[in-house]
Amino acid sequence: MQKDRLISRNFLLFGLLGLLAILLFILDIFFGSLLIPFKTILHVLTGTGDVNPEIKSIILDFRLPKAITAVIAGIALSISGLQMQTIFRNPLAGPFVLGISAGASLGVAILVLGFSSVFTLGLFTISGSWALVIVAWLGSALVLFLILAVSIRIKDILTILILGMLFGSASGALVNILQYFSNESMLKSFVIWTMGSLGSVTKSQLNVLIPSVAIGLFLSFFSIKSLDVMLLGEQYAKSMGLRVRNVRFLVFTSTSILAGSITAFCGPIGFIGIAVPHIGRLLFKTARHKILIPSSLLLGSIVMLLSDIVSQMPGYESTLPINSVTALVGIPVIIWIILKNRKFSSV
Repeated sequence: MQKDRLISRNFLLFGLLGLLAILLFILDIFFGSLLIPFKTILHVLTGTGDVNPEIKSIILDFRLPKAITAVIAGIALSISGLQMQTIFRNPLAGPFVLGISAGASLGVAILVLGFSSVFTLGLFTISGSWALVIVAWLGSALVLFLILAVSIRIKDILTILILGMLFGSASGALVNILQYFSNESMLKSFVIWTMGSLGSVTKSQLNVLIPSVAIGLFLSFFSIKSLDVMLLGEQYAKSMGLRVRNVRFLVFTSTSILAGSITAFCGPIGFIGIAVPHIGRLLFKTARHKILIPSSLLLGSIVMLLSDIVSQMPGYESTLPINSVTALVGIPVIIWIILKNRKFSSV
């Protein structure tokens, strides 16, 4: 009876979150410097009615790709954060804190600032987009596998977390050196990129971003059962016949692809990967990844869409950096996590 009630509650929650995500998606398209009626937006999206070509271009070429990017970014960052928290069994683990985003930024910096002439010629082509995302994957993978190598020798989770932050700081230092020796125009472009943006992703880049994130998500769904076993500790996982090293490799590859892809095109976006999985655990009251992964998909989309709406400052022509808004969302959740853990540790 209790199990049936729990299933019904979960279905209801998933349904409400799905409706909220759809509503925020439409609102994200609606808000902007130019007020466009809902009726006109629906006509453009459904391909019915006679709409001004300029209005149609604003919706299809700018607002719709930005809303789609928000959904993809929220999904990818949330899933990568959830996987890192499970693997390291640390509530503060995430792509931004562990230095994964910094590693991806280093890969992008090497391409943008180190090979600026090649980059400027091919940035907005399919080949240029693939080059951008691949170097981001390699950068994030470098940091992740350094952490993996350390975790084989060091078992203390807090130490591994600190080392991950140090690897991220080292990546940041290398980026600063590249910035120092770069030319003025590319430096300005790179600094703007580091602030994080959803609106700069073009349709051709979406053709690269969507399949990239799809690959990372496929790997994460493939590891659902293994992640549940990993929650009980590595020794228990080994006793159950789980190949821990293979699971780590699979999860790290998935996280590198997910976090690296978003960082490549949207810049380093912080706090979403840490905060969203905890919101999912709080709402669904479970640690099972069969529930947490789809809930993180929806909640990540909702949080990023909401952050994008706030960043546009409806009624104003200027736009806030997306990182500023996600920090305001994520930091209270992190403070709550720390206070909650402190409370339990003092009992």
